[in-house]
Amino acid sequence: MGGITYHSNARTTIQIRRDIQQSNESMESLAERYNLNKNTILKWKHRDELTDKSCRPERLRTVLSELDEWIICEVRKTALINIDDLSELLKPFIPVVNRYNIYKCLKRHGIAQLDKMTGSKENSKYAHKEFKIYEPGYVHVDIKIMPKLKGEPEKKYLFVSIDRATRLVYVSLKDKKDAISAKEFLDELIRFYPYRIEKILTDNGKEFTDRFCRNRKEASGNHIFDKECTVNTIQHRLTKPYTPQTNGMVERFNGRIEEILDKNKFKDYNHLIVALEGYVKCYNYFNKQKVLGYKAPVDIVKEWYVKKRELFKDEVDMSTYNVSQPDNY
Repeated sequence: MGGITYHSNARTTIQIRRDIQQSNESMESLAERYNLNKNTILKWKHRDELTDKSCRPERLRTVLSELDEWIICEVRKTALINIDDLSELLKPFIPVVNRYNIYKCLKRHGIAQLDKMTGSKENSKYAHKEFKIYEPGYVHVDIKIMPKLKGEPEKKYLFVSIDRATRLVYVSLKDKKDAISAKEFLDELIRFYPYRIEKILTDNGKEFTDRFCRNRKEASGNHIFDKECTVNTIQHRLTKPYTPQTNGMVERFNGRIEEILDKNKFKDYNHLIVALEGYVKCYNYFNKQKVLGYKAPVDIVKEWYVKKRELFKDEVDMSTYNVSQPDNY
C-alpha cells in the first residue's frame, strides 16, 4: 500500500496482517501459509494497529528533561543556529547540555539538519557563513572562570587564546580577571606565537576595553590593554555586544575545557593547570581537525612557515615544534 513505511526487516504487509487478524484458521496453518513464525502470527492476531511500531525505546537514556528538550528545539527553530553555537548559548541555563546530547535531541525531533530548515546554503540568510581565509596572526581571546577548589582561598581565571588560521591554542591561569592580567596575557601571547600577531579579538569586558564605560559608545584607546596592543602594532577588535557566537571559535574550545573539569577532580590549581597544559599540548600537536584538512595545528604552522616565512619572527626556531606523539595519546 502507498504511503506505508515498513521496518527494513518486516516480513509482512498491511494486507497480510489484516488477513491474519480476520482469519479463523489455526496459527499453525497461517504460519505455514505465509511462511512465518508462530510468534509473528500471534503478535498480529492481538495487536490493534497494523502499522509497525517505532524503534524508539519507551524510556530514553538521556540526562535532558522534557523541558530541556523543548527549550533546545524552540531555540533551534527560532534562532536557526548550528549545534556548536546552540551548545554554548544554552550551557549557562542547562548545565548538562553538550554537543552530543543536543544533536540526539534534535535528531529525535526531526530538526538535526539545519540546511533543511533554512533552505539551500546559497539562498538562506541564516546559512552558516565560512570564515574568510586569514593568515596566521588573527587571535581570538576569552576568559573562563575556573571552579573554586577545596582549600583554595579564591577562584581563578583561565585566559584562553586560539589563532583563527592555525587553531594554535595558548592558556594561562590568572588570579584576577582585570586589565593587568589581560596585559600580562597579551605579553605571553606575543612570546608564545611563532608569528607576529596582527589582530586580536576580545569581548567587551572591562579587563579588555573601556568601551561602554562612563556612557561611552566607543573605546577611548587609553585602556591598558589597548595601549599594549598599540605598542606592539596589534589591531584590537571587539565583538558585537551580546553575541558570543562572534567569538565562537574560542567559546567552543572553552567547551572542551568544561568537559575536562566535569570529568576530573583536581586537588589544587597547580594540579589543574598541569592537566590543562597537557591537554593543550596534545591539542596543538596531535589533534587532527577536519577544518584543518585532518591536520594538527602545529602541522598548519609548519606549512605557513614554508609558504610565508615573512609572517614569522626572525628569531623563531621551528625545531621546537618537533615533538613525538605520547604513547598514551
